Amino acid sequence: MKKAIIWDLDGTMWDSSRRVYSAWNDYMQSQGVSKRFTQDDCRSYCGKTLAQIAEVVFPDAPVQWRNRMIIECCDAECIPLAKFGGDLYDGLEAVLEQLHKEYHMSVVSNCGLGYIEAFFTGNHTEKFFDDYENAARTGLGKAENIRLVMERNHIDKAVYIGDTAGDQKAAEAAGVPFIYAAYGFGEVKDAKWRIDSLRELPAVLDEIF
Repeated sequence: MKKAIIWDLDGTMWDSSRRVYSAWNDYMQSQGVSKRFTQDDCRSYCGKTLAQIAEVVFPDAPVQWRNRMIIECCDAECIPLAKFGGDLYDGLEAVLEQLHKEYHMSVVSNCGLGYIEAFFTGNHTEKFFDDYENAARTGLGKAENIRLVMERNHIDKAVYIGDTAGDQKAAEAAGVPFIYAAYGFGEVKDAKWRIDSLRELPAVLDEIF
């Protein structure tokens, strides 16, 4: 049986907001747009698709314009993230190294193009993962992308680990167990499986599989 761990990114493996909000503000300034972001603003957008973020940030703006602005903000954020990385959660690298010896590992996120690659490059994590997918590349929702990764890698059984109620719904729709990363950005009230630190993950996986 081929077993997989499919990971969310923001609020699950790293917090990139320190670099993201700064890059977004620099881009807005370069475009002559008065909108400015805080680090908490950028954390609150995690888990949403780019179109959803655009609607939150610019609710009254023309759809085409606001979507373009958010796409270009996401392009801008990938430059410092690919160079300097984001803030990894405590113990991540050790846990990834341990788990990759036993499980197929993938990332599925609602992020923009280049964002997962920036996580790989800036934090030197690519060696721990076998595949990845995102909504910007496929045009699909998170549940569909989880299934897509499972199908093309011939996965028999998988779990999805994430930090939001949206992640939980995606896992349920994809037909895989959900592990709630309670140290992340979101809140999930009724998760069957929960970890309060990444070091708890191997034991939970042993129980599930």
